[in-house]
Amino acid sequence: MVVGTALVTTDVSASFTSGAGAAVVAGAVVGATVVAQAVSSELEAITTHVRNDRPRLGEVRRTLLNLVPYPSGMASIVVTRRLPGGIPGALTDRNPWVSPADRPLTRDELITVVSDCEGLLCMLTDPIDGELLDAAPALRVVSQMAVGVDNIDVGECLRRGIRVGHTPDVLTETTADTAFALLAAAVRRIPEGRDAVIDGRWGEWDPEFLLGGDLYGTTLGIVGLGRIGQAIARRASGFSMRLLYHSRHRKPAAEIDLGIAYREFDRLLTEADHVVISASLDGETRGMFDSNALRSMKRGATLVNVARGGLVDHDALTEVLIDGPLGAAALDVTDPEPIPQDHPLVGLANCLIVPHIGSASVKTRIRMALLAVDNLVAGLEGREMRAELVHAQAAG
Repeated sequence: MVVGTALVTTDVSASFTSGAGAAVVAGAVVGATVVAQAVSSELEAITTHVRNDRPRLGEVRRTLLNLVPYPSGMASIVVTRRLPGGIPGALTDRNPWVSPADRPLTRDELITVVSDCEGLLCMLTDPIDGELLDAAPALRVVSQMAVGVDNIDVGECLRRGIRVGHTPDVLTETTADTAFALLAAAVRRIPEGRDAVIDGRWGEWDPEFLLGGDLYGTTLGIVGLGRIGQAIARRASGFSMRLLYHSRHRKPAAEIDLGIAYREFDRLLTEADHVVISASLDGETRGMFDSNALRSMKRGATLVNVARGGLVDHDALTEVLIDGPLGAAALDVTDPEPIPQDHPLVGLANCLIVPHIGSASVKTRIRMALLAVDNLVAGLEGREMRAELVHAQAAG
């Protein structure tokens, strides 16, 4: 395989004072190229020689892992991240190039690796737009390991005859579990309780200490009643919650099955004690939870977002969490991701933020990977995909 330029910097090599350590790192530099097998063997050697110097070992291991040996004009199938459970046989037989980097590919790296690509298995961190498509004239199939596709210009793909797959259904129940876990944690102030224990603030029993809200018998508003929204509603019924929803289109069958009532967006916000966002992100929904929307919510209400960060104005959210009316928020997604550590939301006790782990169970991530591979192979073979987008807003 021909690989692109990827160098271990001389300062990293120089950070080893022992001759053996320096030789190990220098051995990873082969002119202007580093192959994945070499990186793996060098990591083993580094561990052997400097296992007692953990800070330097960690630094060099991270440097080596982040080198991207990328193909030049050879890979017809590109997988932009390592897949949970490994690459299944259906794809291994096609000799794909799989990024060895422990991070998303940079823009330049992504554009480079797709030059001869016919099939691309990508992640939600990979922007698939006109510029990238121009760089991949042979591309026939894009298969995303996610249900949302706001990072993909689906309309442009379809205009060029490129098929687009995604992974709905397999992550529905796990994401709904996460939504309800976040809701319960925020309402009952679980993170604040844990902090109190760790910080030594747990004193004698106090009848007013860390009083939170209730789930049982309250009103839950769901914005976006797709698969995940409906799964959240099913969980809420076990808490005898009154259920409301707002969605792009009314869903009469779901209203009957779930005992859920439709509300216009503004009215839902004024009625619900808790609001969970499970809507898709597009030009119409971006920023829908702006200052006006957030300030119209009930005093003490809870907001949970397991959809996309761009649905919520984070500056406005900060204001309403500090000044009211919002009581608490729990975010599995932010905009950008990761959220900067100095963002005011990060320091608020009444804002729980987790790093986009909505579908992060072992079983679900493996199922997502398998579906993404199945979609990719089916598309390349001209067969029906299990989950294919046929128009630009089909993922809503």
